Amino acid sequence: MAKIAALSGFPEWLPAERLVEQHVIDVFREVAELHGFSGIETRAVEPLEQLLRKGEIDKEVYVLRRLHAEEEDGAEAGREDRSRTLGLHFDLTVPLARYVLEHQNDLVFPLRRFQIQKVWRGERPQDGRFREFYQADLDVIGQDTLPGHIEAEVATVMAEILDRLPLPAFTIHANTRRLSEGFFRSIGLEDQAAVLRSLDKLPKIGPDAVRELLLAEVGASVEQAQACLDFASIRTRDASFADRVRELGGSGEMVEQGIAELTSVLERVEAAVPGVIMADLSIARGLDYYTGTVFETFVTGHEALGSVCSGGRYDALASDNRHTYPGVGLSIGLSRLVSRLLSAGLATASRSVPTCVLVSVADEQHRHLSEAAARSLRSRGISCEVAPTAAKFGKQIRYADRRGIPFIWFPSADGGADQVKDIRSGHQVEADAAAWQPPAEDLTARILGAGEAQDAPPTR
Repeated sequence: MAKIAALSGFPEWLPAERLVEQHVIDVFREVAELHGFSGIETRAVEPLEQLLRKGEIDKEVYVLRRLHAEEEDGAEAGREDRSRTLGLHFDLTVPLARYVLEHQNDLVFPLRRFQIQKVWRGERPQDGRFREFYQADLDVIGQDTLPGHIEAEVATVMAEILDRLPLPAFTIHANTRRLSEGFFRSIGLEDQAAVLRSLDKLPKIGPDAVRELLLAEVGASVEQAQACLDFASIRTRDASFADRVRELGGSGEMVEQGIAELTSVLERVEAAVPGVIMADLSIARGLDYYTGTVFETFVTGHEALGSVCSGGRYDALASDNRHTYPGVGLSIGLSRLVSRLLSAGLATASRSVPTCVLVSVADEQHRHLSEAAARSLRSRGISCEVAPTAAKFGKQIRYADRRGIPFIWFPSADGGADQVKDIRSGHQVEADAAAWQPPAEDLTARILGAGEAQDAPPTR
């Protein structure tokens, strides 16, 4: 057999790692449904012309072609027709826009939707960045109008999701397009997009280099460039950011509207999930697309990972001749987050399999007794499996131990009582499959945080 070569950018988790990923998926779904969001799934492919309608990510899209397409279609197959060629979706927003338009007559608005699905991007793999990965989106989509308070509501739901995960402290950084644009205009800079592009480079090249960009590419004066940098340095946990904006010369109706919008978001999220929201006026990424509040989320001690959850308000997700569909959405690069949880030891599974009990087999003649005990245990929600062979009990116990199964069950073949053994302690007692219950912490594989994982036995 030829040597198998790993493909970079396509993660394949081991069973214990997959349990961590599944936990994150389950938490996302549970919290979203708790807030009335409905799950949807869209097709994996979209017409290439739709995926590339903005034209800036041509190299990232995987194109779908059938193996024998050229044989069937002849020379025409070699010519790219974007209206007929399909590509794997690179995010869940383009499919959502198409989904809303296609099903608008069957949907009730505002649509509260969550979606957890794989996406594909042909970018260079690196730490936390993959070519195939799960993305988890949360959006509220309106028809023609959408109340402003939805911006804080969606951020609150995401904060609750992250708060339930085995993460260290995290902070949701918020800014609003109206405040940034209003400030730049009030100090005499009309090309807001160019200013935002420059400020977006702050984390990578630093304030001195950004100052040079503002002077050379935006045409800002020294005073204007410094005002932009001072504006971008504002970070507060409360509404005090407003005073600092005004002190820098920010004034006018647009600035005051932006202050009111951001203050409302801060207050609402703080009331629901204290200590996670922050006004951060350096946020520039996405403000050319988002029309209201924009969010980025960073994990304390893991800032190099970048934002693990981002999004904001957009007033033109989709439109047709009758309606426009504004929305507010936040997205988690779920595989990226799981990768860091695993590599940094922030989360681990208490065992590598869901199985709680291995039912032993004395000999093949009595396997039916083992299967009956397993059925009884499963009927009460206890995960179990029957030993694959009737090996010596010592080998069956070692098999369970290697798989991380905490209990082994011994059915009685002579009409006496069954027995169950805790492999970890060696304690063995009589038990009835119709009544026995394992300790709550052993019923399912649990996800342990960093502190818990240090005290737990190693996952097999």
